[in-house]
Amino acid sequence: MTAQHDDNTRPRVPDIGLGIGTLPSGPFDAITDVAGVRVGQVTVWHGDGPLQPGVGPARTGVTVIMPHDGNLFLDRVPAAYDQFNGFGKCIGIEQVDELGVLETPIALTSTLSVGRVADALISHAIATTPQIGITMSSVNPFVGECNDGFLNDIQGRHLSEADVLNAIEAASAGPVEEGAVGAGTGMSAFGFKGGIGTASRLIPESLGGWTVGALVLANFGSPGTLIVDGVPVGRLLQDAASAETERGSIVMVLATDAPMIDRQLRRLARRAILGLARTGSLGGHGSGDVVLAFSTAESVRRPYDAPGWTLPMEIVAEDGPGGSSAAVDALFRAAVESTEEAILNALFRATTVVGRDGNTREALPIEPVVSLLERYGKLQLTGRREWPPS
Repeated sequence: MTAQHDDNTRPRVPDIGLGIGTLPSGPFDAITDVAGVRVGQVTVWHGDGPLQPGVGPARTGVTVIMPHDGNLFLDRVPAAYDQFNGFGKCIGIEQVDELGVLETPIALTSTLSVGRVADALISHAIATTPQIGITMSSVNPFVGECNDGFLNDIQGRHLSEADVLNAIEAASAGPVEEGAVGAGTGMSAFGFKGGIGTASRLIPESLGGWTVGALVLANFGSPGTLIVDGVPVGRLLQDAASAETERGSIVMVLATDAPMIDRQLRRLARRAILGLARTGSLGGHGSGDVVLAFSTAESVRRPYDAPGWTLPMEIVAEDGPGGSSAAVDALFRAAVESTEEAILNALFRATTVVGRDGNTREALPIEPVVSLLERYGKLQLTGRREWPPS
């Protein structure tokens, strides 16, 4: 197994002077701007040439999101799942819907590797809490997936338990690698190379001072329909919109430190779909478009062993001073904007990948995109990287 990483000379959306929305981003412009959240990734990349089912070539991986540094089984975070289009094979949905909590790390991977990744999450939970299933309840792993079979030997299920545990062990705060990495290694979006993308937005101090971060696994969209900040980039690059059916899926994960319970988080999750729509998706028949949202706020966590029959909670007021919904509306805006930018970052950062049978997904051509955005007056000079690099 060898790791294949993105070329870090490819820009993110802010690097070219493009500002999505109106809210500011956090210091890393990533889901890890939400305090306590960490991301770990392992990429599996080996073999070239014709597909040998079960052997290779492998272009796949796993991406893991850790909501906090403690024991998630004992100190559960509130969560909610929303499904815009259900053409997917996620694991763990039912219990999140019923109980409104997460009790393992969140893992993203290739469709046919979901079972193996879930098994690894169970192993990790048992290792950290040995009484699971004996004197304590069983555990509910959460795994989201997209189909990377165009580039990857998907039947090979090339991820091992060690790969997943290594991703958990490597999880860190700070910048998050994007594009063709981890679960995003073999993914495609709008006919280009897709993959992992992330972004964040900050709520004004006057409205709570919270953070919302998004991380997406982008593997969706029809060629010719890509929209970048309102500009029909896909159609302009390809002269005419493609008639090809939208295929693939996207998993969107939202994190926030706002003290929101699962009902409120479901409302937040639904707004991610608006960010998805802004990039040109129509949620095609064969597309699985799902969102998981969670809160890291300690005031809304759900301990396994509560000290009494009630729990004190402090939650976001949906009708604040004077009946204002300004704080909730700001959180909704943050979800929309961070999701939209995270999808675009996945495209901007991803490099060209050649996979099984020579199948190729070209990287989004940055220079023509920048020229189009300049033509439409979308770019600002402040904070902009020189592009293309001299």
